[in-house]
Amino acid sequence: MKASSSGARARRSTSVSRSDARTADVTVPDEAERRRVQKRTLIVVVVSQVLGGAGLAAGITVGALLAQQMLGSDSLAGLPTALFTLGSALAALLVGRITQARGRRIGLGLGFGAGGLGAIGVVLAAMSDSVPLLFISLFVYGAGTATNLQARYAGTDLAPAARRGTAISVAMVSTTLGAVAGPNLVEPLGDFATQLGLPALSGPFLLAAIAYLAAGAALFTLLRPDPFLLARRIELATATTTSADAVTARVGVGAYVGATVMVLTQVAMIAIMTMTPVHMRAHHHGLGDVGLVIGIHVGAMYLPSLVTGVLVDKVGRLPMAAASGVTLLLAGVTAALAPGDSLTLLIVALALLGIGWNFGLISGTALVVDATVPENRPRTQGRIDVLIALAGAGGGALSGVVMSATDFATLSLGGGILALILIPVLFWARRDRRATLEPAPH
Repeated sequence: MKASSSGARARRSTSVSRSDARTADVTVPDEAERRRVQKRTLIVVVVSQVLGGAGLAAGITVGALLAQQMLGSDSLAGLPTALFTLGSALAALLVGRITQARGRRIGLGLGFGAGGLGAIGVVLAAMSDSVPLLFISLFVYGAGTATNLQARYAGTDLAPAARRGTAISVAMVSTTLGAVAGPNLVEPLGDFATQLGLPALSGPFLLAAIAYLAAGAALFTLLRPDPFLLARRIELATATTTSADAVTARVGVGAYVGATVMVLTQVAMIAIMTMTPVHMRAHHHGLGDVGLVIGIHVGAMYLPSLVTGVLVDKVGRLPMAAASGVTLLLAGVTAALAPGDSLTLLIVALALLGIGWNFGLISGTALVVDATVPENRPRTQGRIDVLIALAGAGGGALSGVVMSATDFATLSLGGGILALILIPVLFWARRDRRATLEPAPH
């Protein structure tokens, strides 16, 4: 029976290897070639993330304001974030499955393409004042958000285990340029949209449509050889019969810990961020001020990544996850105590909010990559990103309700306290430190 089982596993490994050979016309490389392909992959991912960052900034900056304008209600202002976050949940699942079957190039290219079509739909909805079209388009637009996050995994496929945090950070920091520029272009894009006869708040979505479609095209045409398909073939080519069984089965404890870290940080960040523009407008801040605060926030989400990645690799995944919870608490307290007319304190609060999210996402992502192997990695990553997206959707939807029933201070303080749930989770993780932190075989 054991011989039969080993033979079956060997046949499965051979079958997968042959399938990969048909999928990507690349021989198994030596270490120097692997490093070369990894470098090329990071360059392509950087290009796509710069473009993708500009695309995701539109929904963050003016999504709530557009809904408030079209629906005439503050209590529903969090609905756009909920809708495009729900859309990102479905997209994360689909992109993960497509990547598992066809590779990063196809999965990420299609995801960004869908996000671009959704942004075009938002512009048409604003132009026609069609609320149903707005809802549908925001849902589709969420595919770009999911794909932008999924792209961070592409940089880890061929990275050594000791440098996975740094590889994630390279992908994320490159989002900064587009993500920071987007919010600060709100006013000129609004003027441009007005000149075209469109509502001013639809302007950022024009940029999002172009940016997402360009990011998808860049990945689809330039991500060759496909890093995931190549990593899977390397894994299978070097695996023994025993390790081949682990390749098809193992998802370590670290994946669950990493998922928890990312879900909690996402809820806290989305809830506070979504209502900040509404809170600012209620205290007579202009669109320029809103764009500045959100731009700094988005910059804080991504710009610290190069430092964060090194810290995650050197200091450890769990200590940086704990730092995320503490930083998010500070952000919530600062936002709660800041007077509504204080631009400076709102900038500080939203900057801390972005940094805390950054710590949590990179440390959580590294935990997930460490606890998986190529044969289950994209599928697992997609499922976890679904949870992250659903958590964000819940945070976005409830943020408007909570703020309408109480105030921005209560919402902010609640988000900060929620992040502290990370601490007992991390204590539990330390009890199984070996299973949580030891990278999977590569």
